[in-house]
Amino acid sequence: MDKKEMLFDTHVHLLDERFDGDREEVVAQLTGHGVGNVVEASSDLENSVCAAAFAREHDIVHAAVGIHPHSAGEWDGHTEEELRTLLQEPKVVAVGEIGLDYHYDFSPREKQKEVFEKQIRLALDVDMPIVVHSREATADTLEILKKYPGVRGELHCFSGSAETAVELVKMGFYIAFGGALTFKNARKTIEAARAVPTERLLVETDCPYMTPVPFRGKRNEPAYVRYAAEKLAEVKEVPVEEIVRVTEENAKRFFGLA
Repeated sequence: MDKKEMLFDTHVHLLDERFDGDREEVVAQLTGHGVGNVVEASSDLENSVCAAAFAREHDIVHAAVGIHPHSAGEWDGHTEEELRTLLQEPKVVAVGEIGLDYHYDFSPREKQKEVFEKQIRLALDVDMPIVVHSREATADTLEILKKYPGVRGELHCFSGSAETAVELVKMGFYIAFGGALTFKNARKTIEAARAVPTERLLVETDCPYMTPVPFRGKRNEPAYVRYAAEKLAEVKEVPVEEIVRVTEENAKRFFGLA
């Protein structure tokens, strides 16, 4: 792998408690594993503050700040103001992760939609991209995104159909794939990956979740993003080096790091 071409893990949760014992060691070893950049995604306001600080402390780490649909019920009058302040920091590169989750419904669906739209409007106001979480909520996610044609975004950990992926790409979105692409039941995800133009692909781990084969059952790590890249290369029938190069270029362009 060319030193200039490094894997870019566009979605990590290194602040998760499962990394409490060796977080600094994991970060320090990333370049040795061929990973040049990671984006720490946030779930609530406290996590957003910590993610921004974590990014300030590590050259390789960037942060996305925002309120996950699970935490939508926590939104109050101060949340947007505090997020707006964090978004001014140079190592903060996106609003996220934001969106809809109808699998767990930890927050009422109407509240999820309200907070999702508020954060989209915030992203547009500060000219930042959004990182979208959508689980079992495709129709409502698309309906909301179509209301804001100027927004730049990516669908993280994409689990939708090829048809949905193509529709999102036509809207200007990037599509991120991770460990799920390696699962035995990944036919639908593989079809979606095959349908996405290479220039709109991103790779991620969503660590410590969504661990790829052959590490199922263990903690996921940013170093394992190469397994998503290798599977994408197989699906797209191109050399893995090409996937590494283009997904890094895509990520840097998307996050404004090019």
